[in-house]
Amino acid sequence: MTQQEFIQNHLMELRKRIITVALSYAVLLIAGFLSVEHIYRWILNDAELELTVLGPSDILWIYFTLASICAFACCIPLITYQVWAFIKPALKPVERTATLMFIPLLFFLFVSGVAFGYFLVFPMVFEFIVSLSDGMFETMFTAEKYFRFLFQIILPLGLLFELPAVVLFLTELGLLTPDFMRKYRKYVYFGLVVLSALITPPDFVSQLFVLIPMFLLYEISIWLCAWRSQKKNVTALSHNV
Repeated sequence: MTQQEFIQNHLMELRKRIITVALSYAVLLIAGFLSVEHIYRWILNDAELELTVLGPSDILWIYFTLASICAFACCIPLITYQVWAFIKPALKPVERTATLMFIPLLFFLFVSGVAFGYFLVFPMVFEFIVSLSDGMFETMFTAEKYFRFLFQIILPLGLLFELPAVVLFLTELGLLTPDFMRKYRKYVYFGLVVLSALITPPDFVSQLFVLIPMFLLYEISIWLCAWRSQKKNVTALSHNV
């Protein structure tokens, strides 16, 4: 097989996997549209407020946003599996087995991050901001503004919570080392401080409440990277012996 044929086969395989993900996402998106009312009521279950809409476009925005986010969350296992299956031929048998476990782990960590943002961070941030209007404004929230604000908080946290799994995956492939993560720790911390300032009220307590889990996640990721790297080195030495 020539190099050109090899590249063409890989591109065709990549195209098939992208089509598989796209079709699955479309099916889940339709299912999400049919379930938007239940999702909407579940999200607002404990919220003591009534949301309004300013026009038909707001209603369409709510339907599409809720359905697309739910479809994306459900597609995470499929997306990660398709990525794993695409790179599987380049992996060793041990690496194939080890990296396969990251598929459910990524989904679990994403859901954990979203839950952390929804049940802990968002209520604190929302109550703080609403309290600023006491005695000054008559508050009325539109559905679009409310959900946009909600998703700006919980989705970044959902993605950040996947950091340990991503680090383990890259370590397994030999693309990441603990020394590299320690070297750039201060830059990562600075980025996390900026991110926490963007998604929390401008007070130290709220930002600290978000920063501490983020810092812990990064330190846990460094520890996992060092642990996995050491284990790989021990395995390689035992094979050489």
